[in-house]
Amino acid sequence: MTRSITDQQWLGQQNHDLVDAGHGHLLHPAVKLAFTAMQQKAHSDGIDLQIVSSFRSFERQLAIFNKKWRGEAILRNANGEVLDNTALSSIDKLHAILTWSALPGASRHHWGTDLDVYDRESVHQWNGSFELVEQEYLPKGPCYALACWLEDNMAEFGFFRPFSENKGGVAREPWHLSHKAVATDFEQSRSIEAFASTLKQSDMLGKDTVLANLPYLYNRYVLNNGS
Repeated sequence: MTRSITDQQWLGQQNHDLVDAGHGHLLHPAVKLAFTAMQQKAHSDGIDLQIVSSFRSFERQLAIFNKKWRGEAILRNANGEVLDNTALSSIDKLHAILTWSALPGASRHHWGTDLDVYDRESVHQWNGSFELVEQEYLPKGPCYALACWLEDNMAEFGFFRPFSENKGGVAREPWHLSHKAVATDFEQSRSIEAFASTLKQSDMLGKDTVLANLPYLYNRYVLNNGS
């Protein structure tokens, strides 16, 4: 039975039910238990499974989005190639941002059910600059062993990769895990009406472009149904 999720919760505006999973990373209590068990199994298999990012509030996601809109952070295409922000139209810039970063209110990280992970020890021993890109989770990357381990073990603990393939929406994110049982309640609680209302009241840059295209963007990126 689906538990009651408020608009404030799935939009990332309320996080009172979350608990500290270590180093300030907040997770839903059931997700913390599942992750801790998975982390222990990984450790016994020689994998230093650690969290890069977990819960992010609406305001934090808004700051990330606005920073990218202003050109203060790197934009990439779906292949990870760096784009020239100044050469992009508003709609092209928006698509570039949403390929890798959610709109505020639309991130799965708002729920405490999703987290980005890495192999901390392997990254520390690596000579490169860790940027949380797909190549780092492919052969020769510092987190390739972790990616393979997750493929074999994550389902045992209730996790899956919501962005395991690029459908023409969000790019592939082999580091992004979601706890299926708990996240499903949040997925079913979303509504474009509450989302639109929240965005209209926000200080989001590019708001006119987003709102003018919201039904399309909601289907392509929020629901990740692709183009």
